[in-house]
Amino acid sequence: MARVAKPMPRRAQAIGAVLAGGAGRRIGGDKAIVELDGRPLVSYPIDALRAVLDEIAVVAKRRTVLPPLRGAATVYHEPDEPRHPLAGVVHALRLARGRPVVAVAADMPLVGPALVRALVEADAGGRPAVVPRAGGRLQPLFARYEPAALEALDRFDITARATDLVAALGVAELPFDDETPFFNVNAPEDLLQASALLASRR
Repeated sequence: MARVAKPMPRRAQAIGAVLAGGAGRRIGGDKAIVELDGRPLVSYPIDALRAVLDEIAVVAKRRTVLPPLRGAATVYHEPDEPRHPLAGVVHALRLARGRPVVAVAADMPLVGPALVRALVEADAGGRPAVVPRAGGRLQPLFARYEPAALEALDRFDITARATDLVAALGVAELPFDDETPFFNVNAPEDLLQASALLASRR
């Protein structure tokens, strides 16, 4: 007899948002299409989100160069300014029609489906976001933002750090002992490290 899968909780109806609006200066620009092990960097978080969520968007500037998405995600074009890590989160919340947004930076290839599911299923306890804490710090670029976060972030201080802005929301923290999944690819040498980390998983 076939086993019937349990329905996902209501918060699983969140939108997955891959944040790809950064300039990518340290890596030479166009970070989303930089290849890691033969695949565009942005494809890794897209696949992780798609394994758990039905609706995925890549949030990017109009001039951001993206690889062909082939139906894997839609594109939300955020305003050209400001250039801030949370600009994509705010834009996704505006377009989410009252649903939570699970945001992942485009340069985080080690975030996998299990981590996404843990974030989706975490209890926010009525707070505006669920944010992992790993390596002794919050990880605001892989977090679940509830609709209530939009009001607090709608006119955020663009000179402030994303970590400080998100901490000020009074978020629910999701602790992780291992900070490896939150590794960011910011420079060419980071690609080698990310490739080694991916190989160790296989």
